[in-house]
Amino acid sequence: MVCVLSASVAVALVLVSLLVDLDTGDRVASVVGAVTGVGGVALAVYGLNRPAQAGPAAAGPPAAGARSVQSGRGIGRAVTGDNNRFRGPAPEAPSPGTSSDPVSGAPVPGERGVAAVGGIGEAVTGDGNAQE
Repeated sequence: MVCVLSASVAVALVLVSLLVDLDTGDRVASVVGAVTGVGGVALAVYGLNRPAQAGPAAAGPPAAGARSVQSGRGIGRAVTGDNNRFRGPAPEAPSPGTSSDPVSGAPVPGERGVAAVGGIGEAVTGDGNAQE
């Protein structure tokens, strides 16, 4: 659609310059150029400020393996083991950008794997010895 619009504007500018004098063609081309520039700036500002896309693609590939955990954000505490008991609150999830191993395009490998884009405060993947 953008190509068709651009081609029709170019043809219209050529026709204006051929059918009318060059001064009028110059003025029309200046106005069209200014309007196009303002539209381009508005489109760039919208593209930079639009909300992030939510959905399954935002979190990356699915975790592979039984009881694996993967997040598109940070994780405070991830527990994949059985019989673990904790006292106190979970640690804060690290802020984005502090992770030394961000989630790449590959899924979390193996059983009980844990990965997060924003980092992991605590990951407990082993079984505890608490009796119920």
